[in-house]
Amino acid sequence: MKILFATGGTGGHINPALAVASKIREEYKDEVEILFVGTPDHMETRLVPNAGFDFTTIKISGFQRSFSPSAIVHNFKTLGRLVTSSSAAKKIIREFDPDVVVGFGGYVSGPVLREAHKLGYPIAIHEQNAFPGVTNKALAKYAEVVMLTSEDARDRIECLNEPVITGLPVRGELIKANRAECRTVLNVEPDKPLVLSMGGSLGAIAINKAMCGVIANKKDDHDCMFLHAAGQNGKWVPDKLHELGVDFENRDDIEIREYIDDMHICMPAADLVICRAGASSLYELRALGKPSILIPYPYAAENHQYFNAMELVNNGAARIIEEKDLTADVLTEMINEIINSPETLSEMSKNAKAMAILNSTDLIVENILRVMRKKEVTLEE
Repeated sequence: MKILFATGGTGGHINPALAVASKIREEYKDEVEILFVGTPDHMETRLVPNAGFDFTTIKISGFQRSFSPSAIVHNFKTLGRLVTSSSAAKKIIREFDPDVVVGFGGYVSGPVLREAHKLGYPIAIHEQNAFPGVTNKALAKYAEVVMLTSEDARDRIECLNEPVITGLPVRGELIKANRAECRTVLNVEPDKPLVLSMGGSLGAIAINKAMCGVIANKKDDHDCMFLHAAGQNGKWVPDKLHELGVDFENRDDIEIREYIDDMHICMPAADLVICRAGASSLYELRALGKPSILIPYPYAAENHQYFNAMELVNNGAARIIEEKDLTADVLTEMINEIINSPETLSEMSKNAKAMAILNSTDLIVENILRVMRKKEVTLEE
C-alpha cells in the first residue's frame, strides 16, 4: 500500500504526521510505501528525511495580510506559485499513485489534496486547531474523513462525512515521564511549585517582558521556582533582569535559558505552564494534565490560537490573558492565585487530563486505513 502525506511549515503540522507515519511503518514494514510532500524552505526538509522517510518538495507560499511593498511583491509571487504548485502536485501524485493522500496542514496541503481529489484519489485531513484553517475548510467538503483535534472545531467545519475526534499525537517520552524523577534532574524541591514559561523557539517579546516583571515582582519571595525560556530573540532578558535588580545567577529558584531542548523533562516537572496556544503545546498540556496560563499569539491566522486556548479555559483547565491585556502585575496576580491554591492546581490538572485522547496516533492510523479499505471495496465493486 502507498500513502502520500502532505504537510509542512511548522512542527505543529509536521510532527503529528511523522508520528502517524512512523506508527504505520512500524506496523506494516515492507508492505507500505510512504512519501512526504513539503516545501523546500521550511523545517520539513530536515525533520522528514531525518525520520527516514522519502521526501519531495513543491514551491508554495501563503498570502501576507498587508499592503506593504514587500507584501505585495510576495503575494504576486504566491499567485504564480499557486499555478505551478498544482501542476507539480499532479505530477507527484500520478508518479507515486497512492492509495490515500493525507493532509496535516501547511500551505502545501492545499494544492496536493485538491489535485488528488480531482484525479480521483481518496483524501483524508487532520486539523489541529479549534478554529479550522481556510484550506482545510474547503477540502473537508471532499475528504473521505476529517479528523479533528478539538471538539470545538466540529461546528466550525462543513464535512462530506461526520468528522472524527482523534486528538493529537503526543511524544511517548512525555507521557511516560515521571514527575518526581524529572524534578530531581532539575534540582526542584519536592514541595516547591515550578512555573515553566516560554514563548517558542524565537521567543515572544510580550511574554519575555511580562516574565521579567513577574520575576522582579517576586524577587524576594521564594514561594516558587521559575524556569523561563527567552528564545533566540530574547538574549536581552538576562540584562533586563539585572536592570530590575534580580541577581538570578546566584538564585537556585530562577533559571533562565535561551531554549528548552529537554521538554520531556521540564514539562512533566512543572506545576504551572505559561505559553502561547499552539495546538501541539496545548495537547501536551492535556496529556500531562498541566494547569496553564495561555497567552495566544494575536496574529495567528483567523486568531486560531485564541480559540485553541478558550477550549481549555472553558473546560476549567487553563486561564487566558490576551496579549493586549498582558502586564507583569496581571500575570503575577494570576500566578499567585493558582500556585497558592493546591485545590486550584489539582482541579485544573484533572480537567486538563480529562480532555486528552492518549491513543490519538492509533485512532488516526485506524481512520487512514479505513479510507484505504473503502477504496479497495469500491474498486472491487
